[in-house]
Amino acid sequence: MSRLTYAIAAGVLAAACLGVVAYAQQRVIATDPIGYGRPQAVVTYVDEIKKVSSQPIKYLIYSHHHFDHIAGGKPFKDAGVTIVAHRRARERLVGLKDPHTVLPDEIVDTGRTITLGDTTLELSYIGLNHSDSTLVMRLLKQKVLFAVDFLPVGSVPGRGMLDFYPLEAEDSIKKVLAMDWDKLIPGHPGAPGGRLGTKQDVQDQLMFLQDASAAVKVEAQAGKCWDPVEKELKLPKYQSWPGYEQNLPFVLRRYCALWGRGF
Repeated sequence: MSRLTYAIAAGVLAAACLGVVAYAQQRVIATDPIGYGRPQAVVTYVDEIKKVSSQPIKYLIYSHHHFDHIAGGKPFKDAGVTIVAHRRARERLVGLKDPHTVLPDEIVDTGRTITLGDTTLELSYIGLNHSDSTLVMRLLKQKVLFAVDFLPVGSVPGRGMLDFYPLEAEDSIKKVLAMDWDKLIPGHPGAPGGRLGTKQDVQDQLMFLQDASAAVKVEAQAGKCWDPVEKELKLPKYQSWPGYEQNLPFVLRRYCALWGRGF
């Protein structure tokens, strides 16, 4: 399955969870239009939402400011949808001036709650992680969490580690673990079997990051960042995880930037 298909699947799954139960107000909440470099994906996304709900879309939530997730929202805007994002996401988008990315109509600082019928969606800003503008979305009644990019399920994170905030992300993950939820929808499905995540998966991801950080710190203090670490350091405890061989160097590189250069 292609990355685009995974992205659409994640968005539709989130939209299905977030919207189809809100019959009283006859509205749907969607997330991330995923139209970066592929405008047809937005049309496909809307069509897929229609397959799980006949209700119109009320809100479009931007998970964070990265174009691969939120470019292409014009069809939503043209349909009268209200776009919501974190304040920092709007600031970033104003500065970047991407013609394919619609600026949000409403902003969130630390948090916001949206209620449609008997469905309550909590938007939480929990600090730096994969970006400085990530909103974690949680359905209170259904105990479903939607967290994009910084919590892959059962797999090694990839190139997105390049703009990752390593130490702060650990705090974000701990905050997610403290929340009341049972199922996690990741931003990029693709875990073994395409399953949803659990709190154990989040705990495992935290442990992976902590292990990677500790291992690179030792090597950095011995002067082995960058190439020796990227090419030679292994974390065999995680070698069965999808993405281990191809993604581990990106993870190690980011921790070399932390421990080898002090930022």
